Amino acid sequence: MHRKIITYLLFLLLGGLSFGQDCPRISTPQNGDIDVPVDSEIRWTPINGIIGYVVSLGTTPGGEDILNRRSSGQNNFYVPEVGLPSNTTIHVTIRLFIFGQPVKVCPGEVFTTEEITGPPPCTSLSKPLDGEAGVSANAPIRWNYAYGATGYRLSIGTAPGLNDILSDFDVGNTLSYKPSQSFPIDTTIYVGIVPYNENGDLGPCREESFLVDESVDFCEPFFDSAQGGLVTRKPDINFPDSLSICRGSLSTRAPTDDIADGFRWFRIHPDGTETFLSDGPEVDLSEIGLYRYEAYNSITIAGSTIECSATKEFSVFLSEVPVINGIDVMGQFNNREVRIDVSGSGEYEFALNDPNGPYQNSNVFTNVSERRQMVYVRDKNGCGITEGIVARELSVDDFPKFFTPNGDGINDFWQYIVPRDDGEIKVARIWIFDRYGSLIAQIDPSSQGWDGNYRGKALPSSDYWFKAVSSSNQNIRGHFTLKR
Repeated sequence: MHRKIITYLLFLLLGGLSFGQDCPRISTPQNGDIDVPVDSEIRWTPINGIIGYVVSLGTTPGGEDILNRRSSGQNNFYVPEVGLPSNTTIHVTIRLFIFGQPVKVCPGEVFTTEEITGPPPCTSLSKPLDGEAGVSANAPIRWNYAYGATGYRLSIGTAPGLNDILSDFDVGNTLSYKPSQSFPIDTTIYVGIVPYNENGDLGPCREESFLVDESVDFCEPFFDSAQGGLVTRKPDINFPDSLSICRGSLSTRAPTDDIADGFRWFRIHPDGTETFLSDGPEVDLSEIGLYRYEAYNSITIAGSTIECSATKEFSVFLSEVPVINGIDVMGQFNNREVRIDVSGSGEYEFALNDPNGPYQNSNVFTNVSERRQMVYVRDKNGCGITEGIVARELSVDDFPKFFTPNGDGINDFWQYIVPRDDGEIKVARIWIFDRYGSLIAQIDPSSQGWDGNYRGKALPSSDYWFKAVSSSNQNIRGHFTLKR
């Protein structure tokens, strides 16, 4: 029974996965479209058998200056919350997260937005709503997108037109604002929002208001004179901003060590809606995207139970074991620079000679000795470590200082000897010269070596010179003695 369930879950996750999936094509708008509305939803053809999509928007091919690799989960669309820049060519790049395979970057497609020739219309509050009562003193203010807006100016006051809390403050191109201080209790708050763009604005816009109610702030910190300190009824949340799923894993476990009466976990969809996942202290997450964690304490007052909750949004992204594409070495002897070229979707750190570190963020090591080195590349998200070898440099000490070609079977040949612990060094060719620089022998490193003869005649005892070239084109020169 358990085997059937696991097989079924794998089938659902992989979705009939076949290797070499096609890339999606944008369908709304289509590639090459012009005069596209700046609030247009971007939709693409769905692809089966993937973990999720990541979409980037930019003003150049492959660019991410408008939207930097935003996950849409398994939804084949993205809604630009604050609209798109007008009269601009938008480059769309979609990446596919595929189970057990590298991230697939699909070819970019483009469309051009319409030109906005007038100022944007006024907008309205979305949370709290105009006229709403029972609003928390610490509530953020949110409003709806105004078509064609590139920014908003915000005014807040305790009376119509007073603006004593905030006056004509430019919050930029965003749809929310969190005041630095709490609103006064039992007070009506008046909010004016003026959208603008390069063509100006239509302000002043109509003020909206909401009522701040003391009862909803029961969960906020307060000073207890009996205890002589600040009392907090909400749980303290200590949870990371992001978690990772390692490539090849079905899920990642999100545990919490927070102390609370209860917990809830939610999946946040691109359209802002949420799906409840679990009410335990941990949850298994199988999709990349945005999530919300909630911890709460249950407080009983006047016979009623009130939940005092704290929440934290976090993202889940895909990571993987690094792949070492190459190790470049510059310089010689004890002044080598080692540069490690890696690829993968994770965030990596680097160490020399010890898999336990210390690790550094840079992929470059300087002043590295000529000896053989091990490099370790570790995924910061715990998906694994990859190791590589930095070959030891060729040295004059790798060649005999003398030889005695007298036929006794001992040191009769002069030849490079590969060190036992550094067998990766390969010598391509060796040349031997007399003291005057005349070439007298060229030997193959895989042969026995030089026997001390030149054109069949034994050469006299003397010093001779050599030049060797490794397979990595390192040159080494030195001398040795022939003894008879």
